[in-house]
Amino acid sequence: MDGTVFAPSSAVGGAIAVLRVSGALCRAIAQQLFTRDIVQMPRVLSYTKILRWDRVIDESMAVFFPAPQSYTGEDMLEIHCHGGPETVRQILAALAACGASPAAPGEFTKRAFMNGRMDLTRAEAVMDVINAQSEQSLFAALRQLQGQLFARIRALLDKLFAAQAGLDAAIDYPEEVETDVNAALPEQLEDVLSELTALIAEGRAGRVLRDGLHVVLCGRPNVGKSSLLNALCGMARAIVTPTPGTTRDILDARVITDGVALRFFDTAGIRQNADGVEQIGIARALSLLTQADMVVLLLDSSETLTAEDSALLSETAGYPRIVVGNKSDLPQQLDYPCDLFLSSNADISAEQSGRAALLRRILDKIAPNRHDESCITNERHIFALESAERALRAAIAARNAEETATDLRDALHALACIMGDDVEETVIDQIFEKFCVGK
Repeated sequence: MDGTVFAPSSAVGGAIAVLRVSGALCRAIAQQLFTRDIVQMPRVLSYTKILRWDRVIDESMAVFFPAPQSYTGEDMLEIHCHGGPETVRQILAALAACGASPAAPGEFTKRAFMNGRMDLTRAEAVMDVINAQSEQSLFAALRQLQGQLFARIRALLDKLFAAQAGLDAAIDYPEEVETDVNAALPEQLEDVLSELTALIAEGRAGRVLRDGLHVVLCGRPNVGKSSLLNALCGMARAIVTPTPGTTRDILDARVITDGVALRFFDTAGIRQNADGVEQIGIARALSLLTQADMVVLLLDSSETLTAEDSALLSETAGYPRIVVGNKSDLPQQLDYPCDLFLSSNADISAEQSGRAALLRRILDKIAPNRHDESCITNERHIFALESAERALRAAIAARNAEETATDLRDALHALACIMGDDVEETVIDQIFEKFCVGK
């Protein structure tokens, strides 16, 4: 990648802002803008004044990282200046006057990847660390950033390369290759296939660590959906009144449990004979069911099962579902085997154990085998692993050595794409355009 680029790497408007510069002009920029020669003190954060047209525009700390021992693999500057918008604007203008250009989203990390400072799995993990919304998603991203996924994929590639080498030799020199080379190939491929299958299962379960879970609360009016949402998130997120149809739009709140983010959606009470506005809310609620990881269907346990309850039980039967009997502190009338019963008491401190049981039940039902130590949470990685698995199964079932070799190369290509080898440039662009500017 050509040119020298700059961008803020922290929020602007606080006490301190961090600015980054990367490229061949970094040495010249440092000598032109700073009153101290930080180039002669690499990797040392030093106090300096910043000049523009021989006028001091800030007093800051700055550090110079010479190539290739920098984040991007190029010469880099990092400036820790005062965070006021005008101060930052003045420094960015000074950098532009020195010949540098504003960086595109993710350009620093993209340069690190293109310059061989990190593979694509580590590059993607950088953004996952920034976007982590729960403890588990953060730790999963850090494991990937530290190279755990790279090491596991590299080990699989080494095994497949060894199998490919033996197979190519058997095809090219059939009289010279020992028979045990061909005999060992099925076992080699089955061994890799077994590891691939385990990785895919781990990745599917580990996805919840990265993206969290979407849980929809549904039921007929006044069964306690909004009260439960308020209790779960610990605040009055939804308006609660005795009037049916109070909730007409979708409300949501995020809850962290066992280090996993759960996003709860409170929906309009589903009933017949609703007015026009309420009917729109009901349509949205029914549509949201198709996107949910889990549906929590609330029934009023102080009343007998209604026709609307029965319709909802039928409507949600095909979804991952937990049926909750609410208002268990009232005289019981419901004759239906609910998965869990909760009190109607909206006090956050009351019935805490029941709500904790609901959260545990949701996690256990959606991701019973989730891997808290997983480093595979990215959909692109899971898709590539599935492609490699299909190719490897085809290689094992192939009718001759040539077909096996072709399928084996497809498996190798799919795995190599995870780390950024042989990956299409458009895919790389799509990955980095999701990054924030300055990273």
